[in-house]
Amino acid sequence: MPELRKDPILGRWVVIATERVRRPGDFARPPSARRGGPCAFCAGHEFETPPEVLAYRDGPARPDAPGWRVRVVPSKFPALRVEGDLERRGEGIYDVMNGIGAHEVVIESPEHDRELGRLPVAAVEEVLRAYRDRIADLKRDDRFRAVLVFRNRGVEAGATLEHPHSQLVATPVVPLVVADELHHSRAYHDYRERCLFCDILRQETEDGTRIVVESERAVAFVPFAARLPFETWVLPRRHAAAFEQSRDDDLRDVAATLRTVLGKLDRTLADPPYNLVLHSAPFGVGESPSYHWHFEILPRLSGLAAFELGGGFYVNPVPPEDAGRVLRGTAPS
Repeated sequence: MPELRKDPILGRWVVIATERVRRPGDFARPPSARRGGPCAFCAGHEFETPPEVLAYRDGPARPDAPGWRVRVVPSKFPALRVEGDLERRGEGIYDVMNGIGAHEVVIESPEHDRELGRLPVAAVEEVLRAYRDRIADLKRDDRFRAVLVFRNRGVEAGATLEHPHSQLVATPVVPLVVADELHHSRAYHDYRERCLFCDILRQETEDGTRIVVESERAVAFVPFAARLPFETWVLPRRHAAAFEQSRDDDLRDVAATLRTVLGKLDRTLADPPYNLVLHSAPFGVGESPSYHWHFEILPRLSGLAAFELGGGFYVNPVPPEDAGRVLRGTAPS
């Protein structure tokens, strides 16, 4: 019989469709034709991007030249513009402001075909460090309220370029999903005086059925009310609300855990399209006792239909316990 499971963080209900259970092989699809490099993000093509705002290099080197390991540049086609004032205003009953923000691209490797899950752990750690450094810098701009970091892999997940990259968008408002997470986790803390995310980590590690991989400082698991087949979250064990305040040792373990999970997903689902999102406390929240930064990995194995889009219900045909067991038993690629 199908189950309705309530996500304790957002209060969102998810339908676990046990009567139409699907296996990993059911999601396999023929590989898309790869165009190959070089492209504007490849080493030696730095002149094709806007001037870099951050780069990690070995030794002294001039900016916007080869020799980098990770490079961050402003987006050529930004969703929000960094120049100008917000100019909040009303138009009748409607609220309006200028589209002020920052939109940056994190080029994760100089190599065109080195996916994040196939980079060495130290290289994945540098990508996460670039996120941290850029968020800390953008936080100084008092026009911005939050930063959302995300990664689209595959055309089905919204990717328009093959070269491995992430995006970072600073916004003058708190993203709605993060605001909802803040609200529910704060209400939980007000009632129980404990962090909801820490309690979830404790219960998941004790239960074990949805665990994908554990390390000394990080845990990856399939959420109890996973919206999508093989959705996986990665959290640091140490409580921390803001990603930019994360410690090096936590970042190192999260990088290794994230790489392992991506490798397991690649091997299980034959190189699937996915979205990866970092949820971190908005600026000004401080070291909140109720919020806990985390990564969410959302494989895009099937489209959303009217029930999901119009009703807000997700229908997941892979029980999270099955997904956890499959991924836990899969060697990373």
